[in-house]
Amino acid sequence: MEGTVVTACLEKMKHVKTEHGEMLTKPFLELCKTILPVVDKFGVAMTIVKSDIGGNISRLENNYLSDPDKFKYLYTFVQVEIQSKTAKGSSSCTNGLLWLTRGMDFIVELLRNFVAHQDWSMSQACSDSYQKTIKKWHGWIASYSFTMSIKLAPERKKFLDVIAGSGDIYADMERFCAEFGPLLLDNHKFLASVGLDDMKAA
Repeated sequence: MEGTVVTACLEKMKHVKTEHGEMLTKPFLELCKTILPVVDKFGVAMTIVKSDIGGNISRLENNYLSDPDKFKYLYTFVQVEIQSKTAKGSSSCTNGLLWLTRGMDFIVELLRNFVAHQDWSMSQACSDSYQKTIKKWHGWIASYSFTMSIKLAPERKKFLDVIAGSGDIYADMERFCAEFGPLLLDNHKFLASVGLDDMKAA
């Protein structure tokens, strides 16, 4: 493997916005897809996260493919659904974008923890990231499932060895968090501007 598992994500990040700063749908979803192999390396511990992220990518991608010109920009999904009063539905693209962003928040926070707290165990890093990102939006069943699944996470060193490849994994993770974090923040700011950033899990 050339570089680390994260290297491909860094490459895709360059193409997510237009020169005017608009978020493009296809490049954003492609970027999210390149993060799935990182999630994959957690094994069964991240089955819930992976299926959630994958499902939300598919939902947005299917809608994008129905009219690529219309949905060229990521936030068009939300604007269209606000007009049709369907944005708050559990199967809406707005909901998909919100939960995809939250899932990615968790991944960014987790990688940030790996860099900042190199003495932490995997479950410590996972639990802290979950508390800071998704937990407040989950009901108790989802929260319990997540907490139990974290216990199945691989040993930290084993995980990092697998994703490191031939690159500098800590440098790549640090750059990934520094560059992807602001993109996710843009999503939250937009969703908050239309009053749709605080929807809880159904």
